[in-house]
Amino acid sequence: MPRPAARVLTLLELLQSGGTRTVAELAGRLGVDGRTVRRYVDQLIDLDVPVESVRGRYGGYRLGPGYRVPPLMFGDEEALAVLLGLVAGRRVGLTTAQRTANETAAAKIRRVLPRHLARRLDALLETLSFTDQAGEFASPDAGVLLTLADAVHHRRPVSVRYTDREGRRGDRTLHAYGIVAHAGRWYVTGRDAERDEDRTFRLDRVADARVLPGTFEAPEGVDPAERVVTAFATAAYRYEVSLRVRATPEHIRAHLPATVATLEEDGPGWQRVAIRAERLDWLPPVLAALDRPFVIDGPEELRTLASEFAARLTACTQQTGTTTATAPEPGT
Repeated sequence: MPRPAARVLTLLELLQSGGTRTVAELAGRLGVDGRTVRRYVDQLIDLDVPVESVRGRYGGYRLGPGYRVPPLMFGDEEALAVLLGLVAGRRVGLTTAQRTANETAAAKIRRVLPRHLARRLDALLETLSFTDQAGEFASPDAGVLLTLADAVHHRRPVSVRYTDREGRRGDRTLHAYGIVAHAGRWYVTGRDAERDEDRTFRLDRVADARVLPGTFEAPEGVDPAERVVTAFATAAYRYEVSLRVRATPEHIRAHLPATVATLEEDGPGWQRVAIRAERLDWLPPVLAALDRPFVIDGPEELRTLASEFAARLTACTQQTGTTTATAPEPGT
């Protein structure tokens, strides 16, 4: 592309970002003089781009109201990838300048998308929430994701074909409350209408989604992200651990996050901690790191492991300087 033509397109891009741009500012950004800027503006006007001249000390050029560039040739998956990338970028500590560029880029893309696709993507962005834990997100099927977003936004039942962790496939009717991205995966959470229980489904295990007739009422104050992390902490595992810890919830959460344990007040200064786990050998070091009084209500295997861990720590503290000390190892 000849350089003058490229500069004309750059001028259009600068004007699209909004506001009035002075001739001096545009000349500096394009690397040309003021007379050349005016010639480029004339070329845009010849192309039916409504560039307005603003007079006065702070005058310059701006786009006329209502101007729209032709729709971008984005497919559903391409538009979804671009906008979700911009949304995720806002969560990684962007500087003010980067955040502004992020927002103006998203606004430009949304402004020129075909109306039907813009509505679906707006529904997704309104229903999507993130947990505090960032991750490299998996890519769910774009059609499934957009269909579920429509169902959440309009409170419509949705039929999903789901494969569980045991490999069993079946159709479920879901009253979806929200879509959540957590630790590299995507989830939809809601009420399983047939089983009448709350469920959380991984989107990469949903092969198909179809909106059904009718509507439903969502519970008041529902927090989809909180439901997802609670589902992890209450999932069925081999062991059900019950503890009482004399500490603040904030202190306990620093060692046992919401995806691992649930907390409930159990008297002044005490918290009851419930944990579901496949293994117990990781828990004694965590309890030691809490450095707070605790009581193990069960299971008995955890009491044994904690006692053995304490004995190994005691043995290490009794080592003399002439003896090679070894760190306690689980199971020894």
